[in-house]
Amino acid sequence: MTPRKKRMWFIVAGVALVAAAVGLVLYALKNNVSLYFTPTQVFNKEAPQGRSFRIGGLVEVGSVQREKDGLNTRFNITDTVQKMPVIYKGILPDLFKEGKGVVAQGKLEADNVFHAEEVLAKHDENYMPPEAADALKKAQSAKAAATQTSDSPSIERPVAK
Repeated sequence: MTPRKKRMWFIVAGVALVAAAVGLVLYALKNNVSLYFTPTQVFNKEAPQGRSFRIGGLVEVGSVQREKDGLNTRFNITDTVQKMPVIYKGILPDLFKEGKGVVAQGKLEADNVFHAEEVLAKHDENYMPPEAADALKKAQSAKAAATQTSDSPSIERPVAK
């Protein structure tokens, strides 16, 4: 075998090994990716059902219901347009409060209730993840646009004959 053919085989084998390694890494990471959705996106069926994802927004005021065992909690997450009921079994973070930001990771079950495996409370009043801030802004602008179109009077113009 000539030196040129040897070199080509080494290059081809190296590229194949790198491609196989990248493929295995991507396959392993596929199940660990956790996407972020807002209650409006979940309501619009954009979120996967039966697969783990994150939902974020504000804890709706007056929605927190704790059971007597102290571990089971029901509450609603809202983005000011839609709300999503959440069930969580576990100890909530100390900063978990009504009207404050929260991100929950879990699954949306067939009963349209989000069953959280983990709840993270926002720790700083001034910080919000860019995705959550953008989603809240979009939801509020969509709500404002919907109220403007429903509040505007219809103008009837006479039809020329």
